[in-house]
Amino acid sequence: DEVVKKCRGKNLFFSTDIGTSIHEADLIFISVNTPTKEYGKGKGMAPDLKYVESVSRTIAEYSSGPKIVVEKSTVPVKAASSIKQILKEAQEHNDQLYFQVLSNPEFLSEGTAMNDLANPDRVLIGGEESEDGKKAIDCLVAIYLNWVPPERIITTNTWSSELTKLVANAMLAQRISSINAVSAICEATGADVREVAHAVGRDKRIGDKFLNASVGFGGSCFQKDVKSLVYLCETLNLHVVANYFASIVEINDYQRRRFADLIIAEMFNTVTNKEIAIFGFSFKKNTADTRESSAIHIAKHLLEERARLRFYDPKVPETVIRHELALVSSKHI
Repeated sequence: DEVVKKCRGKNLFFSTDIGTSIHEADLIFISVNTPTKEYGKGKGMAPDLKYVESVSRTIAEYSSGPKIVVEKSTVPVKAASSIKQILKEAQEHNDQLYFQVLSNPEFLSEGTAMNDLANPDRVLIGGEESEDGKKAIDCLVAIYLNWVPPERIITTNTWSSELTKLVANAMLAQRISSINAVSAICEATGADVREVAHAVGRDKRIGDKFLNASVGFGGSCFQKDVKSLVYLCETLNLHVVANYFASIVEINDYQRRRFADLIIAEMFNTVTNKEIAIFGFSFKKNTADTRESSAIHIAKHLLEERARLRFYDPKVPETVIRHELALVSSKHI
């Protein structure tokens, strides 16, 4: 809100007039949702690109001159080819049009997004390895150079940039699943997972980030992007690789179920009609985002055992909590 108040009407404008906005823009970011498909081929695994296709057709419809189109959404490798195909069709009917498509994935974390944007670890820009492609990359680089040091800006080909986003999230999710798998070993042997994580994390080759054992990762990105990577591997007939990445999600599901089972075991193997308080409902602190929250999955298991649950989360409204829980159970909430 502070940034909006400071910049609105100066170099930040909002409009519902998409036609005029596209017509006047030199550079257009595609920042639409790419949810996992809920039907058809790739159901439950592949990203649904219907919104990317829709906005690409809108750009083609309202453009009247050269444009640089930037993928900001998380997309599968080669998605830029589909965007280019749509834009090329418009270009064939109007010689005033010319498009370059770049990949510029975001690496923001919910709860710290503004700081991540102002102080990024790196900015990744991918484009064609042609002269025009390099000019388009340079144009976007010039914008970021206003606040990002040049050594933090990485340029690649389009496909490397698209894949990097998926791999980055898969690697982060893999670390979480790895330490959660270790937590199961610790509980079976008497080792302390916090001590193990601390000792392992002191190795400078490994580091201590994402080594906190938990009830599993949530949010809209990790599981979706790992599944997208699995689907990509399967379509490329890289089945062993696909199985490896699929195990990241399997461990996450296992950890959630195991945590619920531990609660039940500690309560004399029954939670029927027992009241259990759950602190936190969103997938992480300082956000109201409940997508793929581990709290919901654990609640589902406990509700199946007829527990009575009470929730507290300062960021998530009661109406949202009740709505999400109604999707998994309608009793004992």
